[in-house]
Amino acid sequence: MASESVTTSAKPPVVDQQTWRAALDELRRREKAATRELDAIAAARRRLPMVELPDYTLIGAEGPIRLVDIFKGRSQLITYHHMWTDGAEWHCGGCTGFTSQFTRLEFLDNYDARFVIVTNGPIEEALAYRDKVGNKMEWYSSSQSSFGADVDAPPGGGFAVNVFLRDGEKVYRTWHTNGRGTEQLSHTFALIDILPYGRQEEWQDSPEGWPKRPTYSGWLDSPDIARFYGKGNA
Repeated sequence: MASESVTTSAKPPVVDQQTWRAALDELRRREKAATRELDAIAAARRRLPMVELPDYTLIGAEGPIRLVDIFKGRSQLITYHHMWTDGAEWHCGGCTGFTSQFTRLEFLDNYDARFVIVTNGPIEEALAYRDKVGNKMEWYSSSQSSFGADVDAPPGGGFAVNVFLRDGEKVYRTWHTNGRGTEQLSHTFALIDILPYGRQEEWQDSPEGWPKRPTYSGWLDSPDIARFYGKGNA
């Protein structure tokens, strides 16, 4: 998708420094309240119960691998279930773009954790697609198990994020989200949302005259990601 400049004459009102500061301070109170609420939600998340999982076997680059071994000795694991259609040239642009952000995950080592991609597609196709779009994460396939369906990401279904805790040979599911619940894990929307014009999507509450376009139309699609980051462009 080619980049497009904003074509509108609408702009925020111009005021003096004192008026601007007062409006910013009022918004900041709301932002801080939201931050405290997110802290409280995170505290509640840390108190969630968990459910023990069966001994799933997935497929990795080296062949079959037990879910417990995907932790690679760590106690915590995050998985992003990438939407998939067997044999397709391109897969979900949202999933492809979202996961392209995560190029440096070594910081999770200090938190005894990993973050990987799982898809319901065949591992050979998944790894080839990973290389084509220049994805830097480690990929696994659940095509030969019920893992995807059991963690709310069935074949033909949507994307999902799941979190797991390992205790020895046992694996427990601790958290799950999908849809807009994944936005908090992305830096893209956080950056776009602080811009004067925001996401510019038609569903959003914006002032009269602000640029608007169909939802998703500003997102990079899978071919864009491949062009920027894929094989031959690294």
